[in-house]
Amino acid sequence: MAHYNVDDIRNIALCGHGGVGKTTLADTILNSIGLVKRPASVDDGTSICDFDEEEKAHKYTIESSLINFDHAGKHFHIVDTPGYPDFIGQTIGALWGVDNAVIVINAQSGIEVNTRRVFNEAKKAGLARIIVVNKLDGDNINIPKLLETIKDVFGAECVPVNVPLGVGQAFKGVVSTLQVPADTSGAIIDPKPIHDNLIETIVTADEAMMEKYLEGTIPTEAELAPLIVKAVYEGMLIPIFFVSTKTKCGLTELLDGLAACAVPPTMIERHAKNAAGEDVVLKHDPAGALCAQVFKTRVDPFVQKLSFIRVYSGTLKAGVNLSASTSRRGIKIAQLFEMQANESHAVEAAVPGMIVAVAKLEELETCSTIGDFVMDKFPMPTPMVGLAAAPKTRGDEAKLSGALGKIMQEDPTFVCERNEQTKQLVITGMSELHLQIVRERLKRRDKVELETHEPKIAYRETIQSKADGMYRHKKQSGGAGQFGEVHIRMYPFPEGTDPEKFAGNKDMFPSMKAFHFDPSDNFLWIDCIVGGVIPSNFFPAIEKGFKERMTKGVIAGCKVQNVAVELYHGKYHDVDSNEHAFKTAGSMAFKTVFLQAKPAILEPIVKLEVTVPMSNVGDVNSDLPNRRGRPLSMEAAGGGMHTIVAEVPLAEVTTYSRTLASMTGGQGSYGIEFLRYDVVPGNIQQQIISSAVLAEEEE
Repeated sequence: MAHYNVDDIRNIALCGHGGVGKTTLADTILNSIGLVKRPASVDDGTSICDFDEEEKAHKYTIESSLINFDHAGKHFHIVDTPGYPDFIGQTIGALWGVDNAVIVINAQSGIEVNTRRVFNEAKKAGLARIIVVNKLDGDNINIPKLLETIKDVFGAECVPVNVPLGVGQAFKGVVSTLQVPADTSGAIIDPKPIHDNLIETIVTADEAMMEKYLEGTIPTEAELAPLIVKAVYEGMLIPIFFVSTKTKCGLTELLDGLAACAVPPTMIERHAKNAAGEDVVLKHDPAGALCAQVFKTRVDPFVQKLSFIRVYSGTLKAGVNLSASTSRRGIKIAQLFEMQANESHAVEAAVPGMIVAVAKLEELETCSTIGDFVMDKFPMPTPMVGLAAAPKTRGDEAKLSGALGKIMQEDPTFVCERNEQTKQLVITGMSELHLQIVRERLKRRDKVELETHEPKIAYRETIQSKADGMYRHKKQSGGAGQFGEVHIRMYPFPEGTDPEKFAGNKDMFPSMKAFHFDPSDNFLWIDCIVGGVIPSNFFPAIEKGFKERMTKGVIAGCKVQNVAVELYHGKYHDVDSNEHAFKTAGSMAFKTVFLQAKPAILEPIVKLEVTVPMSNVGDVNSDLPNRRGRPLSMEAAGGGMHTIVAEVPLAEVTTYSRTLASMTGGQGSYGIEFLRYDVVPGNIQQQIISSAVLAEEEE
């Protein structure tokens, strides 16, 4: 691929809400330029880009897919991305591997929930943005109103580069607003006023050109060409194109427009760290030091693992020993491929700006960097919907483990872990739909079926008052016995308390010798033993007893946190005392005193951000009290949408996606973020304890 000039490469992600026609647009491009001659339809299951079996069955995109083609002297890499927010991880990964985001909007539906999300994600990634309004052949389309909404939500920088000639069945093409023809009859909007606005926006990108324009000199087409790209790169211009993928009207103009407006790889500044850990700006030089990053991983049933790599600096070649951020020994690429959906074509090398794939390199994972530099991992949203899972068939545990590992390689927003506290295998994703697709893929690809149910909430236990007590462990059964006596005081130790300052309080602990702090459980234990009543060599055993009891829990089998323990007295026996005896004494002393210290159960509290149409704000606010939620703020999100922020117990929002979808007709979206642990109300606390006791009896 070394024959491609870096400045002639265009990397684009097609993104937007579900059902706007992104995949059909990608399929239609390949058909229209003759690269693929077979019929392609999402609805018929013959799509070129939606080749996965789950995608064919559900008729929507689940994974991003890559195509490439040449047009107008430019080499394009187009990444088609999912439209449902359930699979946003695939979209975000694609955005960090390209330079331009094409936001596709349905002319009938207008700006939808995920349209806003992907627009903002593209902005965060520092990409140039272009808007494509699709499905101009549909009914009930109001272009002036749609343009007004686009500018209201995304800014005045959004300017049409062409306007439609008719809509619905009358849509027969587009007319340029940059080079306005003499005959504009049939245009839905007069292109001439838009032309003036567009020229003014473009010349703003160059101070000298702007001065000449203000003096009355109209820039030539040749002068405008480089300024358009600069204006798009700097965010001064967000071009809008109109098209119908069904009739192909406006398709040629769209491709010409992308060649003219999309920014080349050389314009987006990329950063990495060198061997010394210093920040460097990568140079898009084929002869420079190599730097490339994996932005997507796919597990193919035939070639196994595929890693999709974007080259930023230097030239990536096969057969060369290379360093990789996720491999100590380095890697050696056997073959490079340029991808056309699920088909691969071998290439010899890849210059900056190129996107290629490599197969069967287990050392690589999403965000891995290859070469002489290390790039930061790109941010992914935290999955928020979990299910406890187990294989339906006994004996499939090992098979399930490997299958889930493959899913996690492919999908950075899917997490699988065993909760040591609840003893459950918990799979976590972005939504119930996301996890449903995971289960379907496991069944089809790995022949493993899952049984799932709501996971247990990871509650915690703590105390609310000071208490004092002791425990003597004494056992005699012939021969050497066991003896250990431990006296402790227990104190509440809220998060954020300075352990050194707390333990150093001479009024509370006048004989303090040392203290140990464990930040993972916010646990502090203080040595106040005087006169050697317990030899110091037994202290680690006592602490181990404390820790084991904290892991097991006391009142409901939940992990203990936010506690300080003072070891101030005890007894030992020269013959019968040993580590086991003092570990047992420590554990039982902890339990005894904990029960006297006003024990309580803590639950995780999350920040809930819900974005809904204004008409549903009242519904959301009315629902929050039923979930023990506390509203914090509300603000306009543009386009008639509002965002409500509230604090809510995690236990009350594990299935919130269903409620919100029902409440808003699918127009709402939400996110959660862990805040802290709070004490559970008394009535709910009693239910948790009763459930824990019942579960223990059943075991």
